[in-house]
Amino acid sequence: MTELVVRRLMIDLETPLARHWNGGDAFRTALFNALSMSFPVGEQYFIDSVKAGLQALPPEQRERFEAEVKGFIGQEATHRRIHGLFNAHLEKQGLVNHWAPRAKRRMDAMAQADVRIHLGVTAATEHFTAILAEYLLGQEAPLAGAEERLATLWRWHASEEAEHRSTAFDLYRALGGNEEWRLKIFRAVTMFFVTDMLRQTLHNLWRDGTWWRPSTWASAARMLFGRSGLLRQMAGPWRRYKRADFHPAQQDDHLAHEWLATHSAQFSVVGAAPARG
Repeated sequence: MTELVVRRLMIDLETPLARHWNGGDAFRTALFNALSMSFPVGEQYFIDSVKAGLQALPPEQRERFEAEVKGFIGQEATHRRIHGLFNAHLEKQGLVNHWAPRAKRRMDAMAQADVRIHLGVTAATEHFTAILAEYLLGQEAPLAGAEERLATLWRWHASEEAEHRSTAFDLYRALGGNEEWRLKIFRAVTMFFVTDMLRQTLHNLWRDGTWWRPSTWASAARMLFGRSGLLRQMAGPWRRYKRADFHPAQQDDHLAHEWLATHSAQFSVVGAAPARG
């Protein structure tokens, strides 16, 4: 039996960020900044969806999920708070967050949808964050030369995403969510996630004044299309979600466990909720 552990990350987020905190690389910094901009509103949506899913279960099933959902909410609420602090520095640098309000408008438009739709969106997005986590923990290049405190932030977040990758998916299934809608939702989430990430990254580069530098696009080519690039590394894991026998627990999470065990001095445990075995 595993545990969803709520941790307090012990890093300095008071000191301002360097403009190109990720190894002096404008593109990598802009991409990670874009992801962070989406997290506070996204994490709140995931929390609300999973809470609603738990309440929609019959009482006899609810007990099986209560502890796991509590751990999920604790982890996501911590991510929301930490990235809120991170994003405040980006705002001071003059970057403008367009991703969050765009996502919030979509969430508001579907507010009355069946709870299984919200859980399907959450499960699909959690798959993206879990495979991004696997990529981030398995490769040195994405955070090469990054400020140590910020590399710690991203790898801690990645490790916890791997830990709770199954919660929304299992609630979706427990409430009778079917395969047809699971895949429809995944295709929609893929389109919005990729489009929003690229739009915000490009806008960050424009605001940063590094749009026209050849070094920016050389970095983009390496990170996105290189032999160990994001698209090549994520293509296979992305496709796995479309299999009829897919379950998030099939994803290897040993890198997350290793990172958390090795870096336990970087956080304190404030709660632990046993997940279903």
